[in-house]
This record gives sequence, structure tokens and C-alpha cells, in this order.
Amino acid sequence: MPEARRWLLTGRVQGVGFRPFVYLLAQRFDLKGWVQNQVGQVMIEAEGAASTLDDFSNALIAEAPSLSRPHIASVASILLRGFESFEIRDSASAGETHIHVPPDLYLCPDCQREMQSPQDRRYRYPFINCTQCGPRYTLIARMPYDRANTTMASFALCDACRDEYEDPSSRRFHAEPIACPQCGPQLEFVSGEERLQREDALSACIAALRRGEIVAVKGIGGYHLMCDAHNAATIARLRERKHRPHKALAVMFKDMAAVHAELQVDAESETALCDAARPIVLLPRKQASSLPDGIAPGLHEVGAMLPYSPLHHLLLAELDGPLVATSANLSGEPVLTEGAEVAARLGKVADAFLHHDRPIARPADDAVLRIIANAPRLIRPGRGIAPIEIELPFALAQPTLAVGGHMKNTIALGWDNRAVLTPHIGDLDAPRSIEVFEQVIADMQRLYGVQSAAIVCDAHPHYASSRWAEKQDLPVKTVWHHHAHAAALALEHGADKTWLTVTWDGVGLGEDGTLWGGETLHGRIGDWHRVASLRTFRLPGGDKAAREPWRSAAGLCWEMGVDKSFPVDDITLLHTAWQRGINTPTTSAAGRLFDGAAHLLGLIDHASHEGQGGMLLEQIAAGEAEVIVMPLNEDAHGVLRIDWQPLIAVMMRNDVPVATRAMKFHRSLAHNIVMQAQHFHAQQAFDAVGLTGGVFQNKLLAELALQGLHQAGFDAYLPQQIPCNDGGIALGQLMEAGMNNG
Repeated sequence: MPEARRWLLTGRVQGVGFRPFVYLLAQRFDLKGWVQNQVGQVMIEAEGAASTLDDFSNALIAEAPSLSRPHIASVASILLRGFESFEIRDSASAGETHIHVPPDLYLCPDCQREMQSPQDRRYRYPFINCTQCGPRYTLIARMPYDRANTTMASFALCDACRDEYEDPSSRRFHAEPIACPQCGPQLEFVSGEERLQREDALSACIAALRRGEIVAVKGIGGYHLMCDAHNAATIARLRERKHRPHKALAVMFKDMAAVHAELQVDAESETALCDAARPIVLLPRKQASSLPDGIAPGLHEVGAMLPYSPLHHLLLAELDGPLVATSANLSGEPVLTEGAEVAARLGKVADAFLHHDRPIARPADDAVLRIIANAPRLIRPGRGIAPIEIELPFALAQPTLAVGGHMKNTIALGWDNRAVLTPHIGDLDAPRSIEVFEQVIADMQRLYGVQSAAIVCDAHPHYASSRWAEKQDLPVKTVWHHHAHAAALALEHGADKTWLTVTWDGVGLGEDGTLWGGETLHGRIGDWHRVASLRTFRLPGGDKAAREPWRSAAGLCWEMGVDKSFPVDDITLLHTAWQRGINTPTTSAAGRLFDGAAHLLGLIDHASHEGQGGMLLEQIAAGEAEVIVMPLNEDAHGVLRIDWQPLIAVMMRNDVPVATRAMKFHRSLAHNIVMQAQHFHAQQAFDAVGLTGGVFQNKLLAELALQGLHQAGFDAYLPQQIPCNDGGIALGQLMEAGMNNG
């Protein structure tokens, strides 16, 4: 006797070929009924034998497309309708919203084979895609995810593409970005007065790269500045023109064989590189690497990635080696997406431009990962990974927007028991950064069909994100910077746990009005208490110290009563100002401690990018080194103060090799973290130790600390899916606000 059932599936079920999968599955089981995209979810009605319906239901999850993430929200028996066939119904745009916005996808193997086949009508077509690959987040204007709601709406399908688009048995059935050379987007190469289209544009770009030129190439989420990664002179020219003297440049390799030829690759990093997200992965150079030092001056690691768009594959297939593929932007700003803007703002950087006419709805920079403690850790959320959707451990009382920090900004939108973290936006110092910040806020609410009723921001009143929040006509809650760091880690690794969380970063405003950054917090989400902190010192010159590590070194030395020469014309005047407390904010920041140590080891005076001192210190550390014990002294407020003075004294020992001193620095800090855990475990209960904040992007420190904590019997965790740096604090803000108000 036949039965009828209705399934409602949520999760990532749009933009991943889920409806044609259901259609073919129903054909296989000889079921009658229909499947329909609704607002962010899929509904199915089917009729057949009870056992067959059971098998069909199991297969919906077990055999789902690899890029989908389906969840059966409900299944119910319904009255028989007498369906004569199984069909795919047009999408519905009304009803309760359960939106899941798919991220941008890499070029799948099937499309890559077609693109490389001379017999295929999409041979060498730079915009080939299907339901299993191609752009999503960066071309969706609104939901539901139908072609009319994307930036492809203006490209009318030719007859051949329309046949595929409407054929449920085709892997391009309702592949919304579907296109071909006859009806889809096209390339344009511009160099001075020269303008070339289509295949000629591609050939001209390849020739320009071979000549050693810098080309701004439009991709999926924005433009890259590309050049020959083996051409040291071109790389030097790129750095000079972009005013980027030291910050590492990402390199795109043709395939894994090319990566293996230059870099050290283990199983975890190869898996990360080959993931569908195609992120940038930080990898150590081989001793015999032929990449010039200009790729990453002073560093042993290179940010590597594989081609992820058809255009990337076409470029790398024609060239003899890898390409530099760095974001086309001004320092700290979001990646540029418009041809006219790229030409205007980077016209003196790029020698030529490879444009295309598929609009980008919003920027998405490349995601960045680093393998730490045998696991890929997200450093920068971006294309292919974000939007990151997370289930909250409680339901929010009202839809809430968390606007993150000032640096490495991301946005989190939360409603019910869901949260979404956006791709990396950038540092909010420039007008364009604020424009993209506001655009992403508007877009996320529109895409997910959620209107925020409250805002949560950092407690620092001068952050651009905090100033924006205060100008909105909505209730605003502030969250302390390091509480947000701790809450984000707890969200990922156990919201029900009591934590001892070491939150070390650059600087963030603390509850006492000083610049925190070396704190240890005890408690749980919504209830954190500072129990330990690095000993404070005063920063001469205030904010200037972030880019002038010698200032941190001076503050540390003067705090110790040590006189030393520093690279400034009138050090006496500065010292006098420091003594009088003029523009000398007090800080406990671990990031500034790293800066000071890097200067004292002779590694750096002035930094051209954030965290440069700490990176150099990590990279040079080598060999065996004993631990320098840093005393733990309780202050008048009951906070355990970590006295760095013995460690800094050793940093000034010029009779000890620099590499050894750098290793002592890391081992001593890791040992101190274990000492703290042991000290507090004897006094107050906690379930696990967390390590978070930008300092724990440092692989050496993080692995030494985790190893020591595990050997001492503690459960210890680093963030993995959420950045430990300020790119993750929006989620922490959301958790803090929700736990206190939810």
C-alpha cells in the first residue's frame, strides 16, 4: 500500500545542486511527487512504498552532494495526492525564512576536464561552472538563490545553455551562474591604449606576465595583483609601487606537484590546500626553494594556494611557474572589485589589467589558514569558507548585529539559535573600508531575511565600528575586547565549560581603562573574571608603538630602570615625557612584549605591517634553550602579575646567540602559561584551558603551550574554525550579549 510523506530540509541545500540530486534520487527509487526550493530550505513530497520512502529518506543525507550540508528538519505523513511523476517545482519566495547562503566554490574536476577538452563548447572558457562549482556569495544579490537574483541576471541564456539549465538530469540544472562563450561574461585586457577581448585578452595577459609585468586580474571575489613569482625584479617593483616593503605575498601554484617542489607539505597542509575552499595555507620553504626572498622577506613561510577559478587554471597552465597573487587593494582595505576603481586607485601599481564583465556583488578576499598543532587554524575568513554559519548554544532574545573590532574587521549576525560570520572586511581606517563595512551589514540582513533589533560592539569608544554602532537608532551593548576573544573560543569548544582562557594580543581596552593584551580570564561566556595579567609598562608615544617596536623596547627598559640607546633623535626628551606620563598609556599587551623583544634582539626598529616584530621573532627562534622563570606576584586587586623582567633582561644579553634568545622567549612564555594553569587549578575549578588572541597565531608559542598543558594533564584548546585574532571577536560579542540578554 503506497504512502505519502513530506520532508523539510534545512542547512546548505541551495546553490549546491540539491534539487537535481533529489530528482534523480526519486527516479532511482521510482517515487512520484515534487521538490521545491523555498526561502533557504527545500521541501519534498513523495509517494511510494513505506520501505522505499525510508530508503529515500536515508539517501537524502547519506548520498547528498559533497558540497551540501543538509539536515532533515521534519518529516511527516500526508494524504496521498496521486502524483503521476516526480518534478522540480519553481522556487517559492514566500514563507518562513531559513536562509543558508553558500560560499564561493572552486572549479570542480568535471568542469576542469570540459574546459581542457578541445571538443567541448566551453573549451578554454574562463567562466565555466556547474551546480558543484563557481561563485555563490559574491554574485547573489538576494534570496532565494535563482539566476534573476544574481549578478548574472543581465546575461540572457543561449538555447544550448537554457537546455542544460532546464534539464533535471544535467549537472547544470539551475546552476545559476551557467554561461558559455556565446552568452556569458567575457575577458578584456587593457594596457595603455591597447584593448583586447576574449581569447586575445587571455593571450595578452599571459604574454605580459611572461615579460615581467604586474597585471591586476579580476577574479571571483575581487582583483589580484599578479606577477611571475620567480621574477625578483618584478616583485621588488610591486613592493615599491604598492608601498608594501615586507608583508608576505601569496603565491598561486599550478598544482600540488609545483607546491611540493618549493615548500614543505605534510598531510594536514595538503588536505587544507586541496579543500574545496582553496584557501591560502602558510607553509615552510624548502631549503632548495627557488622562490626569491622578496616573496616573504625575513620569513621561512610562504602563503600558498592552488587555482580555484577557471581563469586561474588557464593562466597557470600556460606559464612556466607560480604567480604572485596578492589582493588588489590599498593597505588594510577590502579587496577592490570594480574595474574603474582598480584602474584609478592602482593605476600606478599595475602595468596592465585583465577585467571581465561579470559583476561582483560584494568583495571576498582569500581565506588564510595556518597548520598549528596538526590542525588547520583559520587566520582570515574569506572566499570559499565564509559566510561561516554557526549554531548557538542558546536562542537569542532578538536579532542582533555584532560589529567586531577596528582591525581585521568581520561582522556577525545572530538570530534565534543561529549566527553567521562574514568574510574578512579589513581595517576600518579608510573611507572605503567603512563603505564596505556598511554594505556587508546591509547585505547580510537582506540575504538572510533578518532585521537586527540590537547592536553589540567593542567597549573601545574610538573604534570605527563602535562609533558606527552608536550612531544607529538601535539599542547598543558594549563588550570588553578580551571577553569577546574568550567567548568566541568557548563558543567553538564548549559553551557549557568553565574556562581558564589566556587572551594575548596587541592591545584592547580593559575594564580598568588601560590597554590590556596579556590577560588570563576565568569563567564562562557572560561571566569572565581577570585572574592574571602580564606586568604593565608604559608605551612612549602611545599608538605609534604598534608600528615602531623600538618604543615598546624603550618602555620595557625604562620600566626596569635600564638606559639604552634607541633610534630617535632626542631620546632624552622622549624619556622625560615618559617619566611625566605624557602620551604614555599603560599596557599589559603580550603583542607589545613581542615587539620589544624583537627590537632588543636587533630584528626590527620600524614595522611596515602589524605583527611584523612577532613574526620575525618566531621565525628566527631555533635550537635548545632553557626556560627563564617569570615570577607570579599578586597585585593589590588580587590579580596575579607575570613579571617579564627576567626574560627581557636575557633578551639584552648580546653574548647569547639571537636564535637562542628568541627560543628562550617562546619557551619561557609557554612555560609560564602552564605555571598559571597549575597555580589556578589548585585554587578554583575549571574544565579546560583556552589560548586565544592574535599572539596565538604564533605556531611556535601555541604548540609549546599546548604541549606543556597536555603534559601537565590539562585539556587545552586553540580556536580552529573561528580566527583567534580580531577576525573572530564579532562572534564573541554576540555570545556575550546573548548570554546576558538571551
